[in-house]
Amino acid sequence: MTPRQVPDSLPAATAVGRTAGFLEPRLWGPHRLWLEQRPQEQGRTTLMLRCGDAGPVSELTPPPWNLRSRLHGYGGGAYAIAGGDLVFVHDGDRCLWHLPLDPASGRPLAEPRRLTPPDRGDGSGADAAVLADGLIDQGRRRWIGVLEQDGRDQLVSVPLPGPLAGDQPGGHLPLPLHQAEDFCAYPCLSPDGGQLAWVEWQQPFMPWQRSQLWLAELDGQGTLLQPRVVAGSGPGDPRGISVFQPLWIGPHALVVASDESGWWNLQRLDTAQPGPPRWQPLLPLQAEFALPQWVSGLRTTAWDGSVLVAAACRGGCWELGQVALEGPKAGCAAAWQPLAVPFDDLAGLDAAAGTVLALAANPTTPQGLLELELASGSWRHTAAAPAPLKAEQIEPPQALWFEGHGRARTHAWFHPPRGGATAASPLLVKGHSGPTGMARRGLQLAIQFWTSRGWGVVDVNYGGSTGFGRAYRERLDGQWGVVDVADCAAAAEALVAAAAASGERIAIEGGSAGGFTALAALCFTEVFQAGASRYGVADPAALARQSHRFEARYLDGLIGPWPTAEATYRARSPLEHAGQIHCPVIFFQGLEDTVVPPEQTDSMAAALEARGVPVEVHRFAGEGHGFRSGSVQVQVLEATEAFFRRHFA
Repeated sequence: MTPRQVPDSLPAATAVGRTAGFLEPRLWGPHRLWLEQRPQEQGRTTLMLRCGDAGPVSELTPPPWNLRSRLHGYGGGAYAIAGGDLVFVHDGDRCLWHLPLDPASGRPLAEPRRLTPPDRGDGSGADAAVLADGLIDQGRRRWIGVLEQDGRDQLVSVPLPGPLAGDQPGGHLPLPLHQAEDFCAYPCLSPDGGQLAWVEWQQPFMPWQRSQLWLAELDGQGTLLQPRVVAGSGPGDPRGISVFQPLWIGPHALVVASDESGWWNLQRLDTAQPGPPRWQPLLPLQAEFALPQWVSGLRTTAWDGSVLVAAACRGGCWELGQVALEGPKAGCAAAWQPLAVPFDDLAGLDAAAGTVLALAANPTTPQGLLELELASGSWRHTAAAPAPLKAEQIEPPQALWFEGHGRARTHAWFHPPRGGATAASPLLVKGHSGPTGMARRGLQLAIQFWTSRGWGVVDVNYGGSTGFGRAYRERLDGQWGVVDVADCAAAAEALVAAAAASGERIAIEGGSAGGFTALAALCFTEVFQAGASRYGVADPAALARQSHRFEARYLDGLIGPWPTAEATYRARSPLEHAGQIHCPVIFFQGLEDTVVPPEQTDSMAAALEARGVPVEVHRFAGEGHGFRSGSVQVQVLEATEAFFRRHFA
C-alpha cells in the first residue's frame, strides 16, 4: 500500500501530542475558568482564569498542582468555586485544597490550604478515600460533595476556612450527610440553600441504564431532612429510567433530563407542591439532552438566572438552544429556540447573567471555549491551540446511514481521505470506547492524521451508542461483541460497495471497549486485514472478575451475569478465539492500567505470536487507562500507521 503522501500531514500528527484539552469551563462573576490538561506535561491538569471578557489569562495552579479526581475510577468534578472560595482536588495527595481569590481581579489572596487530611495507606486500595463532584454552600461556609470509600459513596461536607471551621492542622475529616446505597453524584443546592438534589444508582446497573433523582430539605445547620426519591428508577422497578444533571432554575423549580419517554428529555418539578412529585415535560423531542455519566461534572443544561439554555443531540449532531419557558407551543411546556452558532459538538455548559460558556468544536475548528451573549447573539470561540490545518485542507465528515446488525438502521461518520475517496482508498474503521459512547463531529487531529495520509476513516456509532435514544442504546444489551462487531463490519462493507474504499485494505482500531470490538471483529469476521488495540479488553471474563467498582457489574448487562453466563463470555472472548485471527495486530498498553490490566494485552499478544501471526506490542511506563502523555499519543499514531503500511504493502 502506498497512500498519497501529503506534505502538511505532519502538523496534524505532532499537534496531537502538544494540544491541551479543555475541561469543566465555569463562569465566575466577570471571569472565565477552565481546566487545561497538558499532554506535554505528562497530562498534568491545571486551572486557568481569564480576567473579564478580554483580560489576561493566568494559571491559578502552577506545578506541582495537578487538578484531577479519581472518583469512580474516571474522575471529573475536580473543582468548585463560589464567592471568593476555590476548592479543588489535588492528585498528588487526593485531598481537597482551598484557595481564596479576589472576586474582582481573580488573583489569589493566599497560598492554598489543605482542607482534608491525606488518606490512610497509599491511596490505591479499596478503602482509599476519594473526594470530588462538589459545590460550595456559601451560607454555611462548607464544601458539599461525594466521598467514595470502602466500596460505597456518601454525600459529605467539609468546612471552609473561617471562624466557624476552627483551626484544624492538616484538615478536617469529611462530615457525613447521606449514605448512598451504592453510587451517588451531582449534588445540587437550591438558590436559597433550603434543598439539595442529587443522583443515585445501584449495581448491577450503570447510571445511564437506571438511576434515581433524590431530594431533601436542609435545616439551619445543614442537616438533610426527609431524603426521598422523586424521579428515575432503581433495580426493583419494572422499567428502566435514567436521569441526568439536576439543575435548579428557582428556589422551588428543579429541572432534570429523564429518558422515561425513550429520549433524555427535560422535565420540570415544582418542589413546593404537596403530595407525590408531578413532573412536567418541557420539550418532548426525539433528541438527547444528556450524556452517559462516565465522568463527574458533565453539563448539558445551564441557568443564567432567568434563561434556561441546553445542548441537544439529534442524529449525532449537537445544537445549542434556549428553552423558552414562556409562550410554549401546544402539547409542550416550553419551546426550543436554536441559537445561531456554527458548532455542532458541544459540552460543558455554564451560564450567568446573559452569558453562555461551553466547550465547542465543529469539523474544521478544534475544541475551544465558546462564549455567547444571549441578548445580542454575538459569540467568540477561543481554541485550545491554533488549528494546524486550514479549513480547506479538511474533508468534513459525512453522515453514513447503513444496515447494521439485524438490518437495523445504523449511523457512522465517514471522513474521506484528503482529495476524496476512491475504490482504491485504504480504510480505517474506528470503534469508540465505552461502549456507551458516541462518535462526534468535532475536529479530531488524530483522524486528520489518517486522512492526510490518504486513508478514509469511518467512526461508527454502532448499536449501543449514545445520542440516538434509549432503544438504540439498548441494542447492545446482552450483545456486546455481536452487534458492535457486525455494525463495524457493515459500515466498512457499505463504503466498499459505494466505491469509497478498497475491500482489500481495511484496518480496524479501538481503545478500551473499542479495542475489544476491534479484536472481536478480527476473530469473528473476514472483513479486516489488520487491527490495532489500545488497552483493549481481550478477555471479558477477566474483566468481569477483576474490574474496578464502577464497572464491576457493567458486563451483566452487556454479556450476562458472571459466572452464570460463563459460556457466553467464552464465546465472545478474543483471547479464547485467538486462533481465528490470521492478520497482523499491533497493541498499546499502559503498565499502570487498573481498568484493563496489562496481563490482558500480554496474553493476547502471546497467543498470536505462538501461531506466527505478526504482532507488535508497545508498553508505556507511567501510563494508565488512556494515554495522557503527548509524546505517547504521537508514538501510538505513528507506530500504528507504519505497522499498517508495512503489512498492507
